[in-house]
Amino acid sequence: MGEVEMNFDTWITTVPESLRQDPVWRMNVYRLSLFLIDQGWGDVSVLSKDRRSVRVADQLYRALGSIGANIAEGYSRGSGRDSARFYEYALGSARESRTWYYSARHILGDNIVADRFGLLSDFIKMLLTIIPRQRKTGVFEEPKPYEIESPPSDLKVP
Repeated sequence: MGEVEMNFDTWITTVPESLRQDPVWRMNVYRLSLFLIDQGWGDVSVLSKDRRSVRVADQLYRALGSIGANIAEGYSRGSGRDSARFYEYALGSARESRTWYYSARHILGDNIVADRFGLLSDFIKMLLTIIPRQRKTGVFEEPKPYEIESPPSDLKVP
């Protein structure tokens, strides 16, 4: 089936220091998104060997890659609402990934798919907590009435 599985704690030690020093690394959801893409690499390699699942492999890897990319982009946004929008994209990609894993179960096997479903479900739960909080921290502008002053009486309007 797949390659030798690496657990999360061991995997973290393989991540370059420069990436671990980026502030986005402090987000558990970001670290998990990178772990998912690395786990997916072996899965996609297996799927690519069977001509029936080459397109599934491509779609799966794109969806997995989109998860981390959207987390990183959302983290880099200036407002909570803007961040939430990218976290929602990541949520959609995580759900899409589950769909592709489900379709790949005949080749990857039930154990691998169940493991990935577990990781993706944990990821989705994290985002479902983060997104509403981010929406509340959006940039809000207090409504102010705009007053129009009367033009000076000596102003000549053509």
